[in-house]
Amino acid sequence: MKITHLTALRVRIPQKPPIAPYASRYRATSAKECILVKLDTDAGITGWGETPEDWLTKTFEGTPEDRMRAQAVGRDPFDLAAWYAENTLGSYLASGVEMAMWDIVGKATNQPLYKLLGGAIRKKIELAACMGIKSYDEAKTIAQGYVEQGFTTLKTKAGRGAEEDLEMVRGIRDGVGDRLKLRIDPNQGYAYDVALPLARDLEKYNLEYFEQPMPFSCIGESARLRKRTKTPLGLNESVTTTEIVLQILKLDAADVLLPDTYQCGGILGVKNVATLCEAAGVPCVFHCAHDLGLKTAAMLHVVASTPNFPLANDCTYYGLTDDIISPMHVIERGHMNVPEAPGLGVHVDEAKVAKYRV
Repeated sequence: MKITHLTALRVRIPQKPPIAPYASRYRATSAKECILVKLDTDAGITGWGETPEDWLTKTFEGTPEDRMRAQAVGRDPFDLAAWYAENTLGSYLASGVEMAMWDIVGKATNQPLYKLLGGAIRKKIELAACMGIKSYDEAKTIAQGYVEQGFTTLKTKAGRGAEEDLEMVRGIRDGVGDRLKLRIDPNQGYAYDVALPLARDLEKYNLEYFEQPMPFSCIGESARLRKRTKTPLGLNESVTTTEIVLQILKLDAADVLLPDTYQCGGILGVKNVATLCEAAGVPCVFHCAHDLGLKTAAMLHVVASTPNFPLANDCTYYGLTDDIISPMHVIERGHMNVPEAPGLGVHVDEAKVAKYRV
């Protein structure tokens, strides 16, 4: 089987409260933009993939269809290891193509992706609700709503100021006590001399972890921070190649790692990181980039088939007003079921793709 054609296009889907407006230290957004990748084959099988818009690091601009097409067309979609090793597209674009290749392989073998990745350890995936930066009162109210919906874990954005972060955390704890495990994510917003006292101030609030408080390259500083506070530390933006992950693990720089397809180069990359972390006794959480249905499905299959995802995985899917798949994923009491249909196990509605195309 060979890939005969690649189509890449950008879509934007609005978000609704309590996700929208979703304020991080960078910006506030009320819509999700991503790149969809469609691969056609000479066997008549089509695969779909998804990768986020790279608005932050700008490793690509627009919809670089020609670059992806030049490297994907003519390949056998079953040669996933070769794709992972040989492509030069960068992790964002490569991950979208690789996801579509996995979708093809599953459809060609009539198997759901989780079975190709080793089989299911868990079929019901626990999700962490997410929240942008909010005031004390807003945080208190939203946290109460998430408890009522059945979520057990909440992740918030942070990083604009330490006192603002503490006030938000106080609102959550005053609203729901310890009924929600709590993570806060400053998105690399602080220098070490700010992150350390903040981590210490957060100790009494019993965080599950403090995610990426410093820039991605500050792995040594993360190791020092861990030794000087009781607040557990998570790393996300630092989690890219296995070489860097090995450095994190050797330095004991994190309690939890958060890999994602667009950072690690694809599903194979995430699996490699999770296996390496498992050997070191460090759990993983699958990161979320406001994913649409395709990438959410990939998360479900990876987590289902990988032992080292024991915690709730980040999710903002419930904040979408619609999706490009039909039917949409269903969340019940903070959990999603793993799709059982072949490949990613979801149906792309091309009328919706056309509707939301940018």
